[in-house]
Amino acid sequence: MILIRMVHSKCRNGTYPFTELKRVVVTEDLVSWNANWNGYDPPEYNSEVLLNKPWADPPLYDPKFEPKWNELDGVINRKSFMGIYNIVDGRPQNPEGRTGIKGRGILGKWGPNHAADPIVTRWKMVNGEKEINTVTKLPILQLCCIQRRDCGQWALPGGMVDPGEKVTETLQREFLEEVLDSMNASSFQKQQDCEMIKSFFTAGTKIYEGYVDDPRNTDNSWMETVAVNFHDENGLQVGKFDLKAGDDAQNVQWMDVDENLNLYANHSQFVKTVVQLLNAHW
Repeated sequence: MILIRMVHSKCRNGTYPFTELKRVVVTEDLVSWNANWNGYDPPEYNSEVLLNKPWADPPLYDPKFEPKWNELDGVINRKSFMGIYNIVDGRPQNPEGRTGIKGRGILGKWGPNHAADPIVTRWKMVNGEKEINTVTKLPILQLCCIQRRDCGQWALPGGMVDPGEKVTETLQREFLEEVLDSMNASSFQKQQDCEMIKSFFTAGTKIYEGYVDDPRNTDNSWMETVAVNFHDENGLQVGKFDLKAGDDAQNVQWMDVDENLNLYANHSQFVKTVVQLLNAHW
């Protein structure tokens, strides 16, 4: 796994996603919980969307809610890749520091919310040969991207790890659900291609595991992910699919990779690491 230093900026300052609630401005020198800020008392936000949802934690004041912080809580993983996180006044504390808002926001779990992000790549081909960038003289990489329904940004086709689910299962499931469900039967032979995809996702290169600088993060809930690169070197596996735009707001496409790539949260940072690993154009 390649070491990536995750920044902590997209989840600070500004307005909390899908609301008009302003975060308290947190300057760089006050991000750390070790920095003295006696008057720090940010607004609290807990989305009503989370109430009575089977995939979401109950409110902290629910007397029946007795979470086991920093450990496996039944089938729910409350461990953090960042190590032991502090519990302050009965609340888990974001290990990367202050975000300017407390509560759970729109995240399902208090504390870490675990996701998995498959970075599926292939080479851009022209007449059976890799296309080479004329400036860098390096082959151009293409990335499988989806357009998120919630914010319209392009992103990796990842998603939340279901309770009790292995990350490898999540990676396969998310690719099948978010990418191939948008394809018609003429380009996707269900049984045959499903078996090929399962085989393809058995071997990948782990790029990152840990905290994600996600705009949904709060002082008490945050995103963590495992990002794995699955590269189709010859384009004969998942790279053979000519991805088309899906229905409704969600689109799917192979996107050329370069320094102008602008993806959701820290996804561009993951992709840049893959570019360096494969010695591709950036």
